[in-house]
Amino acid sequence: MTNGVCFEDLRPGDTASTGKTITEADILLFAAVSTDTNPVHLNAEAAAGSLFRERVAHGMLSAGLISAVLGTRLPGPGTVYLSQTLRFRAPVRIGDTVTATVTVTALDAAKKRATLATVCTVAGKPVIEGEAVVIPPSRG
Repeated sequence: MTNGVCFEDLRPGDTASTGKTITEADILLFAAVSTDTNPVHLNAEAAAGSLFRERVAHGMLSAGLISAVLGTRLPGPGTVYLSQTLRFRAPVRIGDTVTATVTVTALDAAKKRATLATVCTVAGKPVIEGEAVVIPPSRG
């Protein structure tokens, strides 16, 4: 048995969140791990000439917070992540606090799968929107 919320205990509308303030170190570490060294993330001079006019965090860095909620809070430990859609709505800058929230929208009893709306916000405004499908832990 895991410490996650079992499929049998999930209900549409259940929700959970986590937040993180994005730092310079986060961007550098994500670039190293992902090998995404796009100058818009790492070079202030290059980023100044971009659409954003300044360095921005990797979109997938913020999206990773969705995984954190699914794997640690709702449904939590034991959850298997099957799919995720993402729509990037706005950039995230160094110093922004990103809040990732997941909300159960549908349950498939035959397959024991849950669908969740996913959103990342900065100061209450969506920066990423999407949907996840997971297999939560189960009692049986």
